[in-house]
Amino acid sequence: MTFRLAATLDEVPVGTSIPVDLGGDAEVAVVNTVDGVFAIRDVCSHAEVPLTDGEVEGCTIECYMHGSRFDLRTGEPLELPATQPVPIYPVRLDGTDIYVDIDNPINQEN
Repeated sequence: MTFRLAATLDEVPVGTSIPVDLGGDAEVAVVNTVDGVFAIRDVCSHAEVPLTDGEVEGCTIECYMHGSRFDLRTGEPLELPATQPVPIYPVRLDGTDIYVDIDNPINQEN
């Protein structure tokens, strides 16, 4: 696994998300929730708009354009119109540093 420094906890308060460019094919949304820190591709699988423009609620993030919600633990859509999952990535915390491994999505075959 190749973890890359994505952000610090100070940059992502609980209940928020930020876009981070880690050099992959799309930006990654780093999301801080009361249940932990998650990383998900920052592109809705339905409308191809940034998920970081939407609301974070519990372990979900909403696409602002059409209201699809995605589970941050699985990447699965929880509401239509999205029907396809969004890649999620392993996250490691080291103190206040957040590291993400974009080379090994948890919910996708490599």
